[in-house]
Amino acid sequence: MGDLRRYFGIDLPPGGMPFTGSRFEHLAGGGDRLEVADRITAEDLVAVQTLSVTVPAPVALDILEGRLGAQLSGLLQAIPRDTDMVEAEVSDLAPGSPADRAWHLLCAQHGVDWVIAGKLLARKRPRLLPVYDKVVRCALGRPRPSFWLALHAALRAEDRALHRQLLALRQVAGVPETVSALRVCDVAVWMGHRSEGHACPR
Repeated sequence: MGDLRRYFGIDLPPGGMPFTGSRFEHLAGGGDRLEVADRITAEDLVAVQTLSVTVPAPVALDILEGRLGAQLSGLLQAIPRDTDMVEAEVSDLAPGSPADRAWHLLCAQHGVDWVIAGKLLARKRPRLLPVYDKVVRCALGRPRPSFWLALHAALRAEDRALHRQLLALRQVAGVPETVSALRVCDVAVWMGHRSEGHACPR
C-alpha cells in the first residue's frame, strides 16, 4: 500500500514530488477517452515519456500525420475500449488479434522496441492491456505464450481472486478508481522490485 501511495503522490510531505508515471493515465484526460480512443495523439506520446520512454521523432510524426497513424487507428477501432482484462476473451489478446497486430506494427518501426510499443497501447487501452517493461519482466519473467495471456489467466484464476485483490489494494491505498487494476499491478510489482535493489538488465 505504501508503494502505491508514494508512486501516486498521496499524502506527500511538503516539497515532495510524485513519480512522473503517476500522470501516465490521466494526462490530458486519458488516452482512452471516447473522442481520442481510436487514434494516438500528441498527448499520448508525451504520456509515455512519463514512463521513461520516447517514441522516435520520425515514428511520432508518422503516427500523427502519416500512414502509420491510419493503420494504428484502424486496429484500435477493433480493440475493446471499456473492457477490463479479466473480462476479456482470450481472442482479444491472442496472437493475431487486433491488439497483437498493433503491437507488432509498432515494434516494426525503427527505434521502437517492445517496451515502447506496450506502453503506447497501455495508454490507449489501460483496462485491457498492461504496462510491461524490463523491470516487470525481471520480476515476473517471460511467460509463454505471452505476458498478456499469462496475466489474463492469472487474473481469472480462483474466481478472479487476484483481480479482486488489486481492486481492494487500490481502494485501501486511496488511488483513484480511474487507475486500472492492471496499472495497480504494474506499479506494485515495479515499485517492489525496484525497492529490493534488483539489478535488472536494460
